Amino acid sequence: MSYKNLDQFINALEKAGELIRIRQFVNPVLEISEIVDRVSKSQNGGKALLFENTGTEFSLLINSFGSEKRICLALGLKNLNDTGEKITTLFNQLSTSKTNFWEKLKLLPTLKEISSWMPIHKNGSGSCQEFVMPSPDLGKLPILKCWPLDGGRFITLPLVNTLDPQTGTRNVGMYRMQVFSPDSTGMHWHRHKTGARHYEAYKKAGEIMPVAVVLGGDPVYTYAATAPLPDNIDEYIFAGFLRNKPVELVKCLTQKIEVPADADFVLEGYVDPSENLAWEGPFGDHTGFYSLADWYPIFHLTCITHRKNAIYPATIVGIPPQEDAWIAKATERIFLTPIRMAIAPEIIDLNLPIEGVAHNLAIVKIDKSYPGQAFKIMNAMWGAGQMMFNKVMVVVNSETDIFSSKDVLKAVLSNATDINHFAVQMGPADVLDHAAKAFTYGGKLCIDATVKLTEEITLEKSNEFENVKKYNLPEIQSLLNKTTEVTGFNALLIEEGFGVLFLGMKKNRKGQVYDLILEIAGNNEFFGIKYFVVFDHDVSLKNISILTWLVLSNIDPVRDCYFKKAENSFYAIIDATRKNAKIDNYQNEWPSIISMDKETILNIDKKWASLGMGNFIQSPSLF
Repeated sequence: MSYKNLDQFINALEKAGELIRIRQFVNPVLEISEIVDRVSKSQNGGKALLFENTGTEFSLLINSFGSEKRICLALGLKNLNDTGEKITTLFNQLSTSKTNFWEKLKLLPTLKEISSWMPIHKNGSGSCQEFVMPSPDLGKLPILKCWPLDGGRFITLPLVNTLDPQTGTRNVGMYRMQVFSPDSTGMHWHRHKTGARHYEAYKKAGEIMPVAVVLGGDPVYTYAATAPLPDNIDEYIFAGFLRNKPVELVKCLTQKIEVPADADFVLEGYVDPSENLAWEGPFGDHTGFYSLADWYPIFHLTCITHRKNAIYPATIVGIPPQEDAWIAKATERIFLTPIRMAIAPEIIDLNLPIEGVAHNLAIVKIDKSYPGQAFKIMNAMWGAGQMMFNKVMVVVNSETDIFSSKDVLKAVLSNATDINHFAVQMGPADVLDHAAKAFTYGGKLCIDATVKLTEEITLEKSNEFENVKKYNLPEIQSLLNKTTEVTGFNALLIEEGFGVLFLGMKKNRKGQVYDLILEIAGNNEFFGIKYFVVFDHDVSLKNISILTWLVLSNIDPVRDCYFKKAENSFYAIIDATRKNAKIDNYQNEWPSIISMDKETILNIDKKWASLGMGNFIQSPSLF
């Protein structure tokens, strides 16, 4: 299935009962974000929202990918696993040995289908060029300021089209764009991204870099721009594969570059690599923290074109869950088959939990057949494309339900019972990983939570999970209340039989976290607790999902995870506190957690009843 433009997708959403139209004026500066944050965190991701009164001539669509149902609608799927099955069938057809002429002849329909995914180059203009703004003015678009500390307004769903200057190979990436003026923005491509490599190639050649930014069109284009494709794989070929229809391309009016003919908007322009970089950011990012300001190239607009009745697409990111979590979930399902085929055939399934904000946590289910296989998977996955950014990996056996957090935790507590079952090492880190030891370089942790074979057993004692059920919880609570450095604790997992304890403390000296846990763990009442996780004193310890997100965000495993042997067993100390120069020798600025300001929250509270949004939803920023 394919959509000609966002209007068609909106009609499909509305027909499926997945859209709310908001006709009252809502300010793109903060107010739209506050509404979306409330809706996206409601049951099943709420609904897609169409803001029809933005103070401009254009409506704004947001949260359109924000549930499994809507991401399937966007990609024309009944189930997110359907594409993986299609890839498997295609691979089997192409890779199976053909012994005679007739078997080879049977491949012709498959090859014809593959050829039908290739982009079509259309002469003349496309609907994306029905209206031309020769003096481009970004102020005419409903561009969001998402969060109070953002450096300005940001285009948040841009499909940035660039070309390799040597080969002409196209890349379509998604890089946020901060508005600097009516005709200029930042171009926030990270050092690992293809857009940045193209930029460096133009810089080396001493040439101006043409760029075209697409907004809207078939929602498949937006997904394709986020997909972790191998280098030199054209995103529009992938989009053609997903929608089973080729993408029709037309030439831009002012740049030597092609774009989808059915886009809603096209921002044409260039980047001059010889020009000084601009200070871009901060920005409330998908990690749930503000990414800090830094120096990035400037994109200069030469023209804006759009179709009649164009819809402006946008998204916000922040503390999970948000809309981007479902885009990541689609990637997890779609790319599981290529991972199996190209990296490790013993992988059965993969889960990238929402709390891990795509990169911080991967749970891998394998068909285990030999000792050390979990660490073989670790090395294979950390060496594969964007999986190099993964911070924590948990590898489990086939019987573990990797989509049940309690089942995974039971596997960890039962099977990772010795220091040798953990691998900690340095490696590439995501640009947005604020806890990393250095910029884009930090620690990684792999937990081998598979059932151990004879060669892997190093302890006489097994099934440590059973020990935690013998705790005397009142005595544990009493001891913690008497420990002056402990400002709070959450023992809910211990109550359920899991040896994990969350603690709060006010940190004021070096080594304090480590010393505190050594003191506590020395008491017999704490024997069998395997994970002591320490947070700052001002962190609410009530919500385990939020705590999981926070610990994954705030640790560098090499610096912040300590594994201690104890009586034929071990326990782990995890320092999830904020880091600073004085105590932790952390030299960077620690970013703020994203939260909406009180004035905006109050304004939306007052407006809510008139928005047609249904029952009142309280601001997540108040929790």
